[in-house]
Amino acid sequence: MKTAAQIMKRKRAFKDALDARLPKEQSDALWRRAQRRLDEFLKQYGGIPKGVHAHTDNFIFPAAAVYLTAKEELSPEQAYGLVESVSSARSDALGRKLAKLMKLPGLPGLFVRLWDPLCRKMFGESRGFQNVFYPKKKGKYRMDIVACPYCRYLTELGCPELTKVFCENDDRMYGSLPGLKFERKTTLGKGGERCDFYLERVST
Repeated sequence: MKTAAQIMKRKRAFKDALDARLPKEQSDALWRRAQRRLDEFLKQYGGIPKGVHAHTDNFIFPAAAVYLTAKEELSPEQAYGLVESVSSARSDALGRKLAKLMKLPGLPGLFVRLWDPLCRKMFGESRGFQNVFYPKKKGKYRMDIVACPYCRYLTELGCPELTKVFCENDDRMYGSLPGLKFERKTTLGKGGERCDFYLERVST
């Protein structure tokens, strides 16, 4: 299991965003407090299943630690904007990389086929999600998430509003891929009863 220091080292984009908004001494002090807060989260939730840690330790807890600590120095809107800007930049970058791959012959169709095993592994019960998987159709994939660790733990930590950031990351990564249509009507983080995923291979 990674330590708080190890995790925060991989989250330098948050520190860079803080440095852009605050004097260095103030930013450094805030960063140290955020790391201590993250350490508290890791201890508090040390007993959760290993698979869930893939989401909590890499994404949920560090974002919450930075956001809650940033609100001690910034307005809630500024703290939210900081987390959103860093998360969206990462998702946009991943989306651009995927878009390049999808231009290769056969990749969009393969991507649709791989979504089922990928979702069952990364977003299945072992990772803290509850799902509805629909019958497979050629060139199409549909799945709903009806319970989500992002909603659960961000709510328990007192910042449920951050869940929307992670919901929107999916749209950024998958919403503009050549040869594919990604469709979503609702998410748990935005008050819906489910997060619906629909992916379809389309001609270009």
